[in-house]
Amino acid sequence: MNKSLFSEFEPVSAKAFKQKIQYDLSGADYNETLLWSSPEGIHVKPFYHREDTQPVSIPGHPKNWSILEEVYILNAKSAALNASSLLDKGVEALSFKADAKFNIEDLLNHLPKKKLTLNFSFSFLDPDFIKSLSIQTLEMGYNSHFNVDIISNLAHSGNWYIDLKSDHKALENILLNTHNDNVIGVDMSLFHNAGANCIQELAYALAQTNEYYTYHSENLRSQTINYKVAIGSNYFFEIAKIRALRLLHATLADAYGLNENCHIIAQPATRNKVLYDYNTNMLRTTTECMSAILGGADAICNLAYDSIYHKSNEFGQRIARNQLLLLKHESYFDLVSNPADGTYYIETLTKQFAEKALDLFKEIEAGDGFISQLIAGKIQKKVKATALKEQEAFNVGKKVLVGTNTYINSEDRMKEDLELYPFLKMNPRKTLIEPIIQKRLAEEVEQKRLQDE
Repeated sequence: MNKSLFSEFEPVSAKAFKQKIQYDLSGADYNETLLWSSPEGIHVKPFYHREDTQPVSIPGHPKNWSILEEVYILNAKSAALNASSLLDKGVEALSFKADAKFNIEDLLNHLPKKKLTLNFSFSFLDPDFIKSLSIQTLEMGYNSHFNVDIISNLAHSGNWYIDLKSDHKALENILLNTHNDNVIGVDMSLFHNAGANCIQELAYALAQTNEYYTYHSENLRSQTINYKVAIGSNYFFEIAKIRALRLLHATLADAYGLNENCHIIAQPATRNKVLYDYNTNMLRTTTECMSAILGGADAICNLAYDSIYHKSNEFGQRIARNQLLLLKHESYFDLVSNPADGTYYIETLTKQFAEKALDLFKEIEAGDGFISQLIAGKIQKKVKATALKEQEAFNVGKKVLVGTNTYINSEDRMKEDLELYPFLKMNPRKTLIEPIIQKRLAEEVEQKRLQDE
């Protein structure tokens, strides 16, 4: 057992590998034949070798990940009872969404009296309500993340809750009075679902975090930033994206002397989900959840295969939940805490993502910061340019969505099954800035097919 199994084999250098590949190409050009560049400008090689790889230490990588499910609050007691039933079905953490204030006692008193992680996401900003919620969740022994994100609200809606000064004042009030270390969230899923590439997602998230650090660094000494990340179908790139996010966050936090660890919630992207041949969405979300696990997300909230056209339903939720349960309990994706560590390709991607995102972040800061560029429309313009390139690639079949623009089932019919409007809704209103618009790649193709049914 003390003898290495491979001691009889001579090590093969990177140079020897490349020479053998060039020989087998029989005169074809190595660079033109085997190298390719991603939309992010990442040059991908046919092989990676230890000689060319610098291991990257990822700070704060979690030892395990939680199965998260989202619950919408219309009635607090009903939401709590629904959440309790989900905990009995394998869910390990909860995310509550609300568009209006609710009865806090009704929610908390009907949740199980055990250690729980609760995430909250509100479409309103009310410091007194959040302070009260923080005190009561603390008394119940729950670990709570409030995900207050005034900048994402501006980017998504086009308006502040009130105005820049008032919104930051409200956030300061919450930070000073909640006695909670998980107040601020950064929703970077908005950029992905609007068509941004991985480098843009990382740079914009970092720039957004920097805005919070600039305004509130004195009140963020023990705070943990919570990132919401959308995961696409480029398997290895998405693994590297999450790893690079932790690395970039730690670098920025260290510059301010703040907490280098962050909390990451990952969810499959909506941008590549389809209406026709919708069962392919299950394949996409499965590999996307795998990327999130291997990349090191703290919690994963799966997307139901029918979420774009069906109202929330037990069957769709059950399938989404079971995908995560299978990955965790039958595929043993919870037994190794950092399986991507040391893999040459992913280590190289992580380093490249971090370097390119840091360069873009520095450009944003040199241009007066994220908020200034958002108000000037520069961020929106760059996201739209990237999204347009991806859309054009989809339209000509270079970007493939099986069942939608390739291997199409012409007999598939959907018009009768639509419970939700699955396309971009335009709601003209007065806004301070142009909002960043989320849109699926397949929308125009699907609208035409529905008209022809």
